[in-house]
Amino acid sequence: MREISQVMHFILIGFLFIAHGVFAAENVTALVPDTMAERVKACTICHGEEDKLGRDAYYPRIGGKPAGYLYNQLRNFRDGRRYYQPMAILLENMTDAYLWDIAEHFSSLQFPYPPPEQVIISSDEVKLAERLVYNGDPARDIPACSACHGDILMGVEPFIPGLLGLSRAYLTAQMGGWRNGGLMRGKTPDCMSEIAKQLTDEESNAVTKWLAMQQASGDPSASSALLSELAHRCSSIVMDNGAIK
Repeated sequence: MREISQVMHFILIGFLFIAHGVFAAENVTALVPDTMAERVKACTICHGEEDKLGRDAYYPRIGGKPAGYLYNQLRNFRDGRRYYQPMAILLENMTDAYLWDIAEHFSSLQFPYPPPEQVIISSDEVKLAERLVYNGDPARDIPACSACHGDILMGVEPFIPGLLGLSRAYLTAQMGGWRNGGLMRGKTPDCMSEIAKQLTDEESNAVTKWLAMQQASGDPSASSALLSELAHRCSSIVMDNGAIK
């Protein structure tokens, strides 16, 4: 009888523990506000406010990026035009309108930028990078980075992201994806892929080094800063989302 009593005692304790947990969970649920900030916490696990090192440097900070750019990337992940399985699974059942709400939320967030990376770069690499960044190479139909990403390289509203405040690891991975047709592919046809494939290894390395060592400051340029010929060339990423708002 004593053993039975002990068993019943443990069962009762277990029942009370479970009941308390359910009650506590219900109270916690009731206290959590139904806000976009709460809904996107699955995103901030990887894309948090802080700047990360090592393997996590491949997850860029998305706060403050142009809403149109974020929206396009979310749709690309959901629809398979840009492949990363965790993102595809996370977004597979979301509507265009909801993706636009997420994009606007993150676009409205402003976090301090990290200090420039300490990068070993030669004077020749600096000259090469600055020539491509500010002048491009017309002979190879390579536009200047600043022609699309703005004079201060902080992006152009609402579709083109800035190039500063990103780790060299992330920039190198993106450049490799565009040049080699890797998993992180963009929409087809993708103007960045066409441009990046024309760069040599030396040019690609110089540009990513140089960008990583620049101080990020300022706001994205207005859409009027994008030349009409470049808007036409990159029409796959310059989209009108007016019907979604």
